Amino acid sequence: MLLSFNAEQQLSSPATTGRISGMRVDKKLSALIQYARMRHISRLLLLCAGGSLLLLTGCQTGRVAGGPYHVTAYRPNNPAAVRVLVSLSKQNVYVMEGDRCLMAVACSVGGNRIVPSTGGGSGRYVGYPMGYWCEFAPAYGFHQGFVHPSPRTHGCIRLHGEAAPKFFALVRIGTPVNIATTQPEDATLASKVQRVDDSKTPDPPASVMISSAAFEKPSGPLLE
Repeated sequence: MLLSFNAEQQLSSPATTGRISGMRVDKKLSALIQYARMRHISRLLLLCAGGSLLLLTGCQTGRVAGGPYHVTAYRPNNPAAVRVLVSLSKQNVYVMEGDRCLMAVACSVGGNRIVPSTGGGSGRYVGYPMGYWCEFAPAYGFHQGFVHPSPRTHGCIRLHGEAAPKFFALVRIGTPVNIATTQPEDATLASKVQRVDDSKTPDPPASVMISSAAFEKPSGPLLE
């Protein structure tokens, strides 16, 4: 099932705040891209300090995971109150319900001057699955993938296989997304986010990449 909506973008003092937020549900099928397990979250411009557009690269410790990577995600009391915050400077994703942290994780993001395409058309990617897809701009989204300590993607935000299915379970069509250079939560949550480095992890065999086995399931409960 393909789900999509468009954002009503509200840009306030970008030169001083570096912040863009605001969106509303509009269930129209996207003509840009066709994926299974797809959930479109919003169309959102990404702004960083200095006027350049940038995608930088969950509640554990601030060290790099040396053993199995574990992510804890908590079930929201009110799913309609869930919101997603991305801190560009800390390269973190925070899923919040009011002041309550539901999940805080590291992510891998795009390099400098990554600007979502404004072109039309459609496409179907084969050979690189993007599990638990949640779109925030046409053809750009949160999805399962290798997480690196430095910007690595072509514009998407990758989440570790332990985090992606939990993120997918926490958000829904219309969940607000706010991407900014900094977030207030940086002061209280950033130091608790466990880092992960998949840079030396080998690619799975091609036979896995084109099968349902590529969609990882978390080792523990989805939501606690």
